Amino acid sequence: MALPNVYTQNYGQISEFLSKIQDGQAPTTFTQQHLKDIGFASTNNRSLIPILKALGFLSSNGTPTGRYHAYRDKSQAPVVLGEALKESYSDLFVIKAHPTEKDKALIEGKFKSIHNVADRPAELMAKTFFALLKLADINHEATPRKELISETVEQEGENVTPVVENRPQKHLSITGLHYNIQIHLPATKDVEVYNAIFKSLKEHLVG
Repeated sequence: MALPNVYTQNYGQISEFLSKIQDGQAPTTFTQQHLKDIGFASTNNRSLIPILKALGFLSSNGTPTGRYHAYRDKSQAPVVLGEALKESYSDLFVIKAHPTEKDKALIEGKFKSIHNVADRPAELMAKTFFALLKLADINHEATPRKELISETVEQEGENVTPVVENRPQKHLSITGLHYNIQIHLPATKDVEVYNAIFKSLKEHLVG
């Protein structure tokens, strides 16, 4: 994935902005009007929408994705954002696995060379990245663990809670003993989210 060239001059408001996403319901389409409705009426804040798209929180037409809905769960929000950053800004993590403010010049240089921009835009791209990085957990294991997979996202007041039962009899000698593993799947229209979860289940529990 190409290194995003999105940025906001109001990078200091990114934390507040993402909190608003968590506190309110997801809109059908994330528009400039919705930005105004949640308290970001300045024209400078319009750049926040392209940032959400670059992170995979919104589709190209502004529809909230499964990642957007997952981020609304405050308990997993840092991990969701961390995975989004590592995916969208992968070029930066290749040169620095754990970038910090000390790497500011290196990060700015990368933006400047990739996008052929002047110093100021490169600086703002870097500051936007670091503002997001402060809110993210980039060290969490991305692959779902077989011990516990629990992702519950509210959508239209309901939780989707299918139950999957697995009986690994080849590992057990006691007759009748089995495990019941409950998996709380996120309520999302993104089929790839479900595919990834069940693929991991098959690899770790069945295969």
